[in-house]
Amino acid sequence: MVDLQIVPDAVAEFRGISKSYPIYRKPVDRLRELLTFNRFSFHQDFWALRDITFDVRRGETFCIIGENGSGKSTLLQILAGILAPTSGDLNVKGRVAALLELGSGFNPEFSGRDNVYLNASILGLSRREIDARYPSIEQFAEIGSFIDQPVKTYSSGMAVRLAFAVAIHVDPEILLVDEALAVGDIYFRQRCMRKVHELRSQGVTIVFVSHSMGDVKAIGDRTMWLDRGQVCELGVTDQVVTKYLGAMAEKDTSYLELKEPVRRTVESVSNQAPEIVSTIPNVDHRHGDGRAEVIGVAILNEDGHRQPYLQSDSRVIVRISVRAKDRIANPNVGFMMRNHLGVDFAGTNTLREGIELAPMIPGDTTTVDFHVDIPTLYPAHFSFSPAIADGNLHHYKMCDWIDNAITLQMGAPDQPIYGYIHLPCRVEVNARLHRTEDQPAEAKRLG
Repeated sequence: MVDLQIVPDAVAEFRGISKSYPIYRKPVDRLRELLTFNRFSFHQDFWALRDITFDVRRGETFCIIGENGSGKSTLLQILAGILAPTSGDLNVKGRVAALLELGSGFNPEFSGRDNVYLNASILGLSRREIDARYPSIEQFAEIGSFIDQPVKTYSSGMAVRLAFAVAIHVDPEILLVDEALAVGDIYFRQRCMRKVHELRSQGVTIVFVSHSMGDVKAIGDRTMWLDRGQVCELGVTDQVVTKYLGAMAEKDTSYLELKEPVRRTVESVSNQAPEIVSTIPNVDHRHGDGRAEVIGVAILNEDGHRQPYLQSDSRVIVRISVRAKDRIANPNVGFMMRNHLGVDFAGTNTLREGIELAPMIPGDTTTVDFHVDIPTLYPAHFSFSPAIADGNLHHYKMCDWIDNAITLQMGAPDQPIYGYIHLPCRVEVNARLHRTEDQPAEAKRLG
């Protein structure tokens, strides 16, 4: 259910906001309409947004997701004051800094330095305040001597660097970030995301639009899913993102046609049939066409006993049991492993591993064991999402997918983890220690 409750600490209040654009079949129709002083209409209304009502709370990170053309950027431009809504009421409390389309607000003929002063003054800073912050803006942007060149000579990445640097140095109470960061290089994107986390800790309200579900899950407190200009879902980020990804997966598979049946099949992967598991510890969300279902999932050790936690540098068995409700020509069983941030960490399936399962008819049950070597990972909890699909790796229809069906904690490793994972490493010293003639004799003796 869409959460549209009104909260007292809101910094942005949308009440029935709608935005329409006139669409003309021919350019001359626009002129004909003007000549009749709009007494006759020669256009159709395209509603980019329809009756949008929600609040953005003070200090939260509010994410907006949806397909291209769903109205995300239009909504952000209305919030920034760039566009006026066709109908509805908007109340914004506080200074808004926006990083929207590439170079928005920049005069391409002005230098980067001039644009810094122009944009910062528009956002309410005095000349003295801009003078004090300019060195930090220039340092963060890292575009070197191009700061004194016209913006029209900038690459898209350079324009984003400068725009983001200005936006975060004007002490915004509300920061709007569109998909513009996607054009930046990985180094600058990481710096931007660190800055976003820093602003969050300082209580800045952030409205973040992105197609990167990993970023949304990492920073979003609440998320709104827009679909064709309307609110499809609004609530806790994990739940909204899960439903959105499920809908996108179903939409994707509806466009795919199944290829011819796989010729080579595997009758059995072991001499002894594994135990059928019939328990699913948790179901955050479930989607698929229902022609087959996951009936159980378990994480076992190599002896076949239930594993209470994960351990670095060990092997586990991910056991998944599925049952067909309809004919499944090309069953493909697999799982996705997610980290504590909800980011898809690793995954695999039977076809990916070169195993082609026999076709299933209604009532057939199959159990698949994935023998997984767990590397040295940072101590956090990891979830497993089992699934069964019908098709090949590129053209398939999802039958059943269960989000976060089972979660285990990763035990603390014996050695520290620098980053998220320790890669297997072999060290060689390829040169002996050399000392020069002018070093002390004692050092030579010790050498």
